[in-house]
Amino acid sequence: MARVSVTAPAGFVAAGLACGIKPDGVADLALVATADRRPVPVAATFTTNRAPAAPVAASRAHLAATGGRASAVVLNSGNANAATGAAGRNDAERTCALVAAELGCAPEEVLVCSTGLIGIPLPMDPLVAGVAPLSAGLAPDGASAAARAILTTDTGPKQTLVPGPGFCVGGMAKGAAMLAPAMVGPPSATMLAVLTTDAAVEPARLQVALDAGVAASFDAISTDGACSTNDTVLLFASGVAGVVDETALAAAVALACAELAEQMVLDAEGATKAVRVRVTGAASADDARRAARRVAESQLCKCSWYGGDPYWGRIVSELGASGAAFHPDRVGVAYGGIVVCAGGVAVAHDGGAVATAMAGDRLEITADLGLGDAVAEILTCDLTPGYIDENMRTS
Repeated sequence: MARVSVTAPAGFVAAGLACGIKPDGVADLALVATADRRPVPVAATFTTNRAPAAPVAASRAHLAATGGRASAVVLNSGNANAATGAAGRNDAERTCALVAAELGCAPEEVLVCSTGLIGIPLPMDPLVAGVAPLSAGLAPDGASAAARAILTTDTGPKQTLVPGPGFCVGGMAKGAAMLAPAMVGPPSATMLAVLTTDAAVEPARLQVALDAGVAASFDAISTDGACSTNDTVLLFASGVAGVVDETALAAAVALACAELAEQMVLDAEGATKAVRVRVTGAASADDARRAARRVAESQLCKCSWYGGDPYWGRIVSELGASGAAFHPDRVGVAYGGIVVCAGGVAVAHDGGAVATAMAGDRLEITADLGLGDAVAEILTCDLTPGYIDENMRTS
């Protein structure tokens, strides 16, 4: 499992350790770098939250300065370095400079990510002390240590490996709540993901592949409707495998993103099931997305999914309130493929089969608007007392 992640593609090394940002001695500092420390093409998407954290600003600026190339990304957990003002921005830049000095690259060739508590200054003393041993520990088998070091309320690391013809895409991610990313376009446990590939591709083409992959995965999940200040997805391309088919690369990137996104939802705080909300028959693609997200983020619907109650009236109500084109006499709802509502009214169905579908850890709900042929999906989860227990205090 050590290589089933960001170091599986040739040309990358990683490391992770506990430097003391977290008070309990748990791993909290990670580094992913090119094996030769040279900058390579990087694609990136960031949060659209208008209160972006200092690391987001720093990474954006560095990619702009280098034309989309970087040698490494350093990530810390336990503190988001968000809402920390000029001091926070200085800390983010200092972190990059410290790593650059160890790797022998330019500071702007290092990217930075943080996750954890918002509004609290980043503890720089332990981070400074940790950079040297972290850099010295970089190795091809350091992926799992890095994946563990970026966790906050996650119950375990999230990693993936997608093979392609003559290349592969690897990745690691974290996120268990505050998950409603909005990065490619419009729509606390930040969503962070680092992906790597050994394919040779220029930054602009790499960005196209990442944008498409993110739109169909990270931007199509929501656990609680909260868009973080720190959401970041990075894709490094070492080029070791040479030029590959761009269609195959885009497909592999999309699958890697989808696998990591699904792992996040399955690990959502307090959740007992992942729920795929699929809206069909919408008048437009925007309507389909709007309606699916409204249902996926409805507290009433999420509570009923936790209780195993097929209360389809809540779904119809949310569809009608979504702003999407809607006609009450055309809507239909199905749980696990079993239709419970058609033409806007209840229909006879096998209640036992619906109960069985709702009792599992994965549930698919289909809502047909009967107005067109547009379709959209959002992957979400139920809402349970466990979520409140985790978030009723600073965590």
